[in-house]
Amino acid sequence: MNTKTFSFAALAIASAMVAVPGAVAAKYPEKPVTLVVPFPPGGTSDTVGRIYANSLAKAMGVTVIVENKGGAGGTIGARYVAQSAPDGYTLLLGTSSTNGTNSAVYKSLPYDAVNGFTPVTEIIRVPGVLAVNKNFEAQTYDDLVKLVKAHPEQYTYASSGAGGATNLAMEYFKSFDNLKITHVPYRGTGPALTDVMGGQVPMIWDTLVSSLPHIKSGALVAIAVAGPERVRELPEVPTFAEKGLPTYEAEMWNGVLAPAGLPADVLEALHKASVQALSDPEVRTKYEALAARVIANSPEEFKKVITDDVAKWKKVAVDAGIEQQ
Repeated sequence: MNTKTFSFAALAIASAMVAVPGAVAAKYPEKPVTLVVPFPPGGTSDTVGRIYANSLAKAMGVTVIVENKGGAGGTIGARYVAQSAPDGYTLLLGTSSTNGTNSAVYKSLPYDAVNGFTPVTEIIRVPGVLAVNKNFEAQTYDDLVKLVKAHPEQYTYASSGAGGATNLAMEYFKSFDNLKITHVPYRGTGPALTDVMGGQVPMIWDTLVSSLPHIKSGALVAIAVAGPERVRELPEVPTFAEKGLPTYEAEMWNGVLAPAGLPADVLEALHKASVQALSDPEVRTKYEALAARVIANSPEEFKKVITDDVAKWKKVAVDAGIEQQ
């Protein structure tokens, strides 16, 4: 083989080698995709994940398996995905806990909430809500703030757990007006709601997903919602921004993340399919029934959400004196 022939042959081989990864990626997905939900079945995140997974399966033309890996505030499932191969076949239903508040409350988080993943898209956001027992003496935002300021440390609030997203959200709210309200942590949202409705604790910080039915029934009274605008289901309830806190943001979110190092073309295909899945009117209706709004943003926008959340909640935890676990 002369030099010229060898050069052409080498060029052909090199071109083929370069083309292989693209050719393989172009076939993605070739097999079922697993969506890891880092919480037990039956909860809000599980519901959100299954709605997304069913629609994503239609958009991608493959089976999307939902696998629950609960425990340790979502860290077990998140770590599993962070350590998985970055091939697009193992995804995480990330939350504002796994990739937000957990960074503030765990001393040794077994994954990097920001750099340990490839953000795909945010699925939904759900406003937080400050609600009180129907018989509590303060039934409006202004009356509540006035009452608490007049009697510092006399009143308590419930949350779904110490160091959790709802605990941090309430501490963040308290910091704006230096309100003195004592935290009563519960092991889950259910017991917390039960005691607030029963009058053992006068108020609760929660997400609208779990509180909305009780607000609609009259067992709880919503004081304010932590979203950019009033909630359609509760048009009479003001936002915190309307009550003079324009920079206060405490929405809970769910989003899709892959392990760090996901190839750009796989990310592009996955993002495109996710946006298509979230554009389905039936999917949007299901999420709206959870008092959630669909986001479907870009990977870059989603990464900024995570980065900003981690920084914000770390500061809130330090300022509130919340001990790391």
